[in-house]
Amino acid sequence: MAITAPPIQDSRGFFMLPQAPQESGYYVYGTPGNGRGQYAHPGLLSAIFMVERQWAAINKNKFGIGNISLAGGPRFEGHGTHKSGLEVDVRPLRKDGEKAAVTRFSQDYDREATATLIGLFLALPSVQLVYFNDKAITGVRPMPSHDDHFHVLIKVPS
Repeated sequence: MAITAPPIQDSRGFFMLPQAPQESGYYVYGTPGNGRGQYAHPGLLSAIFMVERQWAAINKNKFGIGNISLAGGPRFEGHGTHKSGLEVDVRPLRKDGEKAAVTRFSQDYDREATATLIGLFLALPSVQLVYFNDKAITGVRPMPSHDDHFHVLIKVPS
C-alpha cells in the first residue's frame, strides 16, 4: 500500500511549511508528522522565514518548528488553538544543539539563545504575542503546558 504525500496547499490556500530546506535555520517536529500539522497562513510563513534567516546568520544551531494547523483548519487534537494557521509552536533551544525536546527546567536548556530567538519573533510587527513559561525572558506571557515550547501568534491585516 503506497503512502500518499500530503498536499502542499490546503483548501484555505495555506501552504505546508517546507520540511527540510537545505541551509535553513530550522528543523521540523510535531504531530502528525510529514508536515500534516504544519499548514500556515502566508503571513505566518513570511514571519517564520524572516526569523529563520536572521537566526541562521547569528547561530548555527537550528530551532524546532512544531504544530501550526491541520489542512483545512479542523480542530487540532490536544489544542484549543492551531486552527487558524496564524500560530506556531517552537522548541526552546538546547545548549548541546541537539534537535530534541527540552524544558525550561532542564540543564540542557539554553535560556540566552531562546531569549534571542523569541526576541527576533517579537521584533516583527505581525507578532501579537508569545506564550512561554520562562518568566526571565522579556515579552512572554505564561500559559499552562508551555514549559517545553513557546507559542507565537501573529495578526494579519483584515
